[in-house]
Amino acid sequence: QAVVDFERLGEHAAAFQGHDVGFCCLGTTRAKAGADGFVRVDRDYVAQAAELARAGGCKHFVLQSSRGANAQSHFLYLRVKGEVENLVQAVGFDRCTILRPAVLLCKRQESRPTEWIAQQFLGVVARVFPTAYSVPVETVARAMVACVLQPGEGKVKVLENGAIHELGKA
Repeated sequence: QAVVDFERLGEHAAAFQGHDVGFCCLGTTRAKAGADGFVRVDRDYVAQAAELARAGGCKHFVLQSSRGANAQSHFLYLRVKGEVENLVQAVGFDRCTILRPAVLLCKRQESRPTEWIAQQFLGVVARVFPTAYSVPVETVARAMVACVLQPGEGKVKVLENGAIHELGKA
């Protein structure tokens, strides 16, 4: 494990050397970082990490994005997620897998009251419609690992929430 300063990520290129696979789940919230900080973390840091990984020999990059990601969206969150998907694909990995989970169900250390209420509601809904609106983070993690262990099917593969649930069962 290497601790890096994302503001000077280029100085940590050695941490990205010699890995066949890269996993990226980096992200923040607009509420926590402001609009500019959100863009810097969710797009710029991720794109730079992907470039460093590729330069270091990474062949398969696995990116956690978001349901609804679209570089043309009017919503900042979805636009930035779409932009970073495009930037990561442009890096030129042999394989790139993008996961677009719906609402992530997890326990957080910091307090996010609105998200907590949504998670309680979606946790109940998930019992009836398990793949429709949410996904446990453990399922996303298992799907990320499983997609690396499967034979490649094309250069870029995008997994929506239902496919994440299926692959996460493996």
